[in-house]
Amino acid sequence: MSMHPRTFSKKLHHENIVSAIRAAEQKTSGEIRVLISPKHVDDAVATAQKEFLRLGLDKSSEKNGVLIFVAPRSKKFAVIGDEAVHAKCGDIFWRELADAMSGYFRNGDFSGGIAHGVQKAGDLLAAHFPKNP
Repeated sequence: MSMHPRTFSKKLHHENIVSAIRAAEQKTSGEIRVLISPKHVDDAVATAQKEFLRLGLDKSSEKNGVLIFVAPRSKKFAVIGDEAVHAKCGDIFWRELADAMSGYFRNGDFSGGIAHGVQKAGDLLAAHFPKNP
């Protein structure tokens, strides 16, 4: 059974997610965004790629943006990175990250799953795109 986006959003601990993003971005020049979609989507990856462009995450000079896209109505999500991020980590990183997040989601810990995704993406970005001092 799918979950209404408003219900999903109420279950999230927004301050935990915001602080995870803040902590991750303090260590990198990359940008991490989280988007909760109110719509039903058939293909989460294709929709996430469109949203990635709509949000302007492809505009960074280092090509190091990451989007965590969640569509609770469809019970789907996707984590995508720009060209330079994907070049550094490849498909295995994304698959392992999605599997870990799925584990959190299956247990109803949506905030934990999103925060885990943010932290892992942040670690990857910090390793390859450290913030200039």
